Amino acid sequence: MKTPTRFFSLLLLAAASTLFAQPEDTLKLKPSYFEVNDYVEDNEACLICHAEMKFIIEDTTTGRSTHEHMCPDRIIDREVFYTSVHKTFSCTDCHSYDFNTFPHNVETRVEEQLLCMDCHGYDETFAQYHFEDIEMEFQESIHNVEEFTCWKCHDPHSYKAFMRNADDLEEAILYDNNMCLKCHANFLRFTLLTDRDEINILDTHEWLPNQAAHFRSVRCIECHTEINDSILIAHKILPKTEAVQRCTECHSSDSRLMHTLYKFQSREERKGGFINGVIINTTFVIGANQIPALNILSFVILGLTLLGIGFHTFLRIRKQKTD
Repeated sequence: MKTPTRFFSLLLLAAASTLFAQPEDTLKLKPSYFEVNDYVEDNEACLICHAEMKFIIEDTTTGRSTHEHMCPDRIIDREVFYTSVHKTFSCTDCHSYDFNTFPHNVETRVEEQLLCMDCHGYDETFAQYHFEDIEMEFQESIHNVEEFTCWKCHDPHSYKAFMRNADDLEEAILYDNNMCLKCHANFLRFTLLTDRDEINILDTHEWLPNQAAHFRSVRCIECHTEINDSILIAHKILPKTEAVQRCTECHSSDSRLMHTLYKFQSREERKGGFINGVIINTTFVIGANQIPALNILSFVILGLTLLGIGFHTFLRIRKQKTD
C-alpha cells in the first residue's frame, strides 16, 4: 500500500530541518492527472518541492529559514511527467522510501538507480520491444562507461516513445536529437562523464554539406549507430571514426535510412529504393527517391537515342560512299 500524504506531513512536522514549498505553489493539480495516475496526491509529497523553481528550507529549532533554488536537473514538470511513458507510476515505485525523510541524506541521494532492464527485461509484456537486444547493443556501445545509464538519454520523468508514434517526423527527429544534445551541446553535463575538452558540434561536422538541412532532417543515430533490423532503434553508438561519412550510404536506392529513420513509416518490405507512398509524399532524399519504371524508361529512351544516332551516322557514311 502506498504511504498516504498525511504520513509525509507528519514527517515534515517532526523533522528538525525541513523543506517547505511556497504556499502559492501548493497542489495546483489538473483533473487530467488523476485520470491517468492513482498516486497523484502521494506524488505531491515529492513534487511539492521537485516541481517548483524554488523552495524554503527552514530550521524548526531556531526558526531561521531561507529561500533556495531547486537544482534544474532535479525539477520535474508535472504536465510532462503525467504525459510520459511512466505517467501511471508512484515516485516510490522507482525511488527508495528513504526519500520520505527530509532533507534527504547523502546515502539516499546516491542510491543505486533502477534501470530499464530491472523492469522491462525478460518480460513477455515487453517482448516486442526487444529490451534484451537493446541491452546487448548498449554493452557494445561507446556509451558503456562508468555512471552512464539509460537515464542519461531516457529521462524516466519525461520520456515519450516519440518516434514510433510520431505524426510529425520533423518533431520526432528534433525530440530524438535533443537527447544527444543534452550532453553533446552542454559541456557542464558532458564533464560529468568525461575529462575530454569541450566539443563543438558544428566544427566536428564541418565536412557535412548543408549542415542545417541534415540536422533538421535526420537523427544523430542515423550516422552514429550500427544498423539492427531486429530492434526499433539502434543503441550501439559507434566511435566517431566509424560514423557514416559516405554520402551514398543514404543517397542511393538502397538507402540506410530505410533501416533506421523511415522503418516506422514503411508499411511494406524494401524494394527498388524508396518505393513507398508514405516516404515519397513526406520527404525527398536526393539519389534515394527512385521509381524503377522511370529508370527503365530512361534507359529505353537513352537506347533509342543512341540507336537513332548510330542509324543516322550509318546513313551519312553510306551516302558519302555512294557520292
